[in-house]
Amino acid sequence: MNDVTQQIANTWSQWLGWELVAVVLAVAYILLAVRQNPLCWYCGFASTAIYTVLYWNVSLLMESGLNVYYMAMAVYGWWQWRHGGEGDTELPVQTWPWQKHLLVIAGVLLASAASGTWLTYFSEAAWPYVDSFTTWAAVVTTFMVARKVLENWPYWMVINSTAIVVLIDREMYLTALLLMSYLVISVFGWINWYRDYRGLSVGQTEATRG
Repeated sequence: MNDVTQQIANTWSQWLGWELVAVVLAVAYILLAVRQNPLCWYCGFASTAIYTVLYWNVSLLMESGLNVYYMAMAVYGWWQWRHGGEGDTELPVQTWPWQKHLLVIAGVLLASAASGTWLTYFSEAAWPYVDSFTTWAAVVTTFMVARKVLENWPYWMVINSTAIVVLIDREMYLTALLLMSYLVISVFGWINWYRDYRGLSVGQTEATRG
């Protein structure tokens, strides 16, 4: 019995250590993203590689699969930020029209309902509908970050607020704390990106008048 208890304790310590590493890398990612520094994607790639395994270990299957997608998007985002602008230049901050956001939200809700139903009947996934919602919403929002779409920040606020409840339930407390910090940092990210977007818009307007 003592051997089993010790083994459980050792496994818990091991996973907690990896979660701490993933959290540190994730904090570095978002702080660099706020500053629009392409190095954020290196931190994001490493952090999500660790989270792919961690989420699978606690039966959050959609979240685990999502982190595989995050790794691919880290490569895509790095390229877009450095070469996605006109003439192979740095990608500027942009916005989407409200009609596009309505289509995105509707698509996320439909996809969440479909995958949540499938997970309910054909897997042992925890929180299938909520897990599905945060996953599909994050798929779209990560693409928005890679394309420097300003509205990604309020999207993340909704996603992270929802995910915090699930993570506390699954006893991933460090990651829940990470997402709480993300909520605060997202406000500064939104402000910083908005200032850059407004500065660019004003500059383009003045250039047109000139």
